Amino acid sequence: MGNGDIRVRGFAARAGGWSARHRWAAVGIWVLFVVLAMGLGSAAGRVDVKDSDQLKGETHTAARIIEDAGIDEPAGETVLIQAKGGELKATDGEFRDAVDAVVRAVEGTGRVTEVTSPYDTKTISKDGRSALVQFDVRGEADTAGERIEPVLKAVEGVQRDHESLRIEEIGGASMMKTFGDAYGEDFKKAEYSAVPVAFGILLIAFGALVAALLPMVLAITAIMATMGLMGVVSHVMPMSETANSVMLLVGMAVGVDYCLFYLRREREEREAGRDAQTALRIAAATSGRAIVVSGVTVCVAMAGMLFTGLAEFEAMGLASLMVVAVAMVGSVTVLPALLSLLGGRVEKGRIPFLRRRERGGSGEGGGQDSRFWTAVLRRVLAKPVVAVVVAAGALLAITAPALGMKTQQLTLDQEFGDSLPIVQTYNRLNDAFPGGSEPAEVVVKARDINAPEVKSALAGFRDRAISSGASRGPVEIRLHDAQNVAFVYVPLVGGSDLDKAGASLDKLRDEVRPATLGKVDGVQAPITGQVAGSKDFNDQLAGAVVPVFAFVVVFAFALMLLSFRSLTIAVTSIVLNLLSVGAAYGILVAVFQHGWGASLVGAEGVGAIITWLPLFLFVILFGLSMDYHVFVVSRIREARLRGLATKDAIRHGVVTTAGVVTSAAVIMVAVFAIFGTLSMQSMKQMGVGLAAAVLIDATIIRGVLLPAVMALLGERNWYLPKWLHRLPDLTHDEAPRAVAEPAARAGEGEPLKV
Repeated sequence: MGNGDIRVRGFAARAGGWSARHRWAAVGIWVLFVVLAMGLGSAAGRVDVKDSDQLKGETHTAARIIEDAGIDEPAGETVLIQAKGGELKATDGEFRDAVDAVVRAVEGTGRVTEVTSPYDTKTISKDGRSALVQFDVRGEADTAGERIEPVLKAVEGVQRDHESLRIEEIGGASMMKTFGDAYGEDFKKAEYSAVPVAFGILLIAFGALVAALLPMVLAITAIMATMGLMGVVSHVMPMSETANSVMLLVGMAVGVDYCLFYLRREREEREAGRDAQTALRIAAATSGRAIVVSGVTVCVAMAGMLFTGLAEFEAMGLASLMVVAVAMVGSVTVLPALLSLLGGRVEKGRIPFLRRRERGGSGEGGGQDSRFWTAVLRRVLAKPVVAVVVAAGALLAITAPALGMKTQQLTLDQEFGDSLPIVQTYNRLNDAFPGGSEPAEVVVKARDINAPEVKSALAGFRDRAISSGASRGPVEIRLHDAQNVAFVYVPLVGGSDLDKAGASLDKLRDEVRPATLGKVDGVQAPITGQVAGSKDFNDQLAGAVVPVFAFVVVFAFALMLLSFRSLTIAVTSIVLNLLSVGAAYGILVAVFQHGWGASLVGAEGVGAIITWLPLFLFVILFGLSMDYHVFVVSRIREARLRGLATKDAIRHGVVTTAGVVTSAAVIMVAVFAIFGTLSMQSMKQMGVGLAAAVLIDATIIRGVLLPAVMALLGERNWYLPKWLHRLPDLTHDEAPRAVAEPAARAGEGEPLKV
């Protein structure tokens, strides 16, 4: 087979050609870029999202007042002292002795301040069987978990001396330490295990050590460069640990996928009999272009998070966008240079028992046909109507549970279950003192906090909060005279039941505050706290859903329209992506809300989907789904341009991409599934949702529904109204002449005219 004249146009083709000709320069520039990015990031340092920037609304106002006043709120801790049974009461001598012992023990550590007795603060439960000793941890609240262990040991010592009582500590610092110890290593193992899992799958897919290493090298260097860039960018838009974790996930997924697409095509062309240079140029002109189209589309999807107005989402969106852009550029620049340098050595380290099936003489350069997908395609294309009805019906059935989706911020027991003793302490504290573990916090700012009218309003607020039924008390007031700020802590009726606690919060905001603090001129009194933060987050997220969805869908549609110059392809790509996202929602609701099969993933009794997940999944999945869609449709279009009839082009495109799409999907599913094994339900939900969606997308959507729909549409797949012909042409007609089939000359179909 002759290699022929290869026609290459477009950014990907030109970049690949330049890199292959200047291989050492291309590799050197990439290495220099990665090193410089890391160096700049290290020198600049990373600026993390501040509490005052996390949310808008009252939560933001309260955090801004505290920050401007220069008040560092310490980490508060509570020791619950509770009779285990019998008639023992807080007024009994034995109970009083235990309280005194706790106070002495925690003060004796030298790590705490502002220790209060329940007999002074009236923090004794209504039944008289429970009491609270409260104190603050010295030093910064953010690092209090590192200093709390001596206090925990002191409380444990008192517990050993009073077996008839339950003496347990809970608070910001103790929870920070407990969860850090229990799940910090869990997260690290998940992140670290993603690399060997992905490498193992690549080794099976390629059967050669060097070929399997290339995608890992690209993904890891792209992630390293992005981590450095995040440090620089954080001075304009603050970043976070969550954004870092999401960036690692997305970077590993797309970095490996893009390299996989490119490398597989180059190998296919060489196996078809073309020399290394021609194979590389064809890969640059075809898979390279698909990577650019996919990468830009994914970047647009990730940019949707910037419209939420939520600092955490904005950080995640920007970090993901950056790593996708870096991986995309690396795939079409340094990868061709590496392949040119390695040549046949890319097959080094061949694993004997993973010897690939050699093709030979097919002349297609289309890759290894999959027997399984060939059999599936034969049935799908023979009866496309049946295939559409069955596949779409199955997806709609899977999506159906999503109509009853309930989202909320997960409570401590929902997030962690009963696996940790501190969760049981949290539940016992909430039962005895509803809302006491996480009270609402009213941040009062006045011109003079000690003015008579302000003090009167504070007292009125405290009394009315209880008389209105929003709180059962005790309501604590702390004054900061120098800053003219007061903190009012209000335990909410409803406790850990967020719906009931939310109603109590509304009563405070809408009734109690206007009738008291709201009547004093010059007084600000935003209400914050966990329940308020959850409500403000939900309200802001709800307001962001429509603009984010609209932005992602409209721009993805426009990119597909410009990239394929087909109105039909653009519409079907959006519909199919929405189906895969809907199916992911349905699976999440079925498992985590209704409990169907929840025991299989350790998710019993959760009963809700964490608030931020649906929007996050939509953006991530819509972007990642485009990877497969663009790759498969590009191959179909390429075959059609070469003269194959539409149905033959569909068969060729789907079957020849089946191997690489399957390998890419298996890697993504495996990496995401690792996060589905974590103990935190929010991470488990994210992992299960992503893994399920990618699996559905790579099988039912791309293997059945896409070819069936395209077969039914026939030549209408390439429909572009005349009034849209003036749009910019981004297709470039990059299919190489050398790959042309004699199909058109043999009468199998007319060449596609674009």
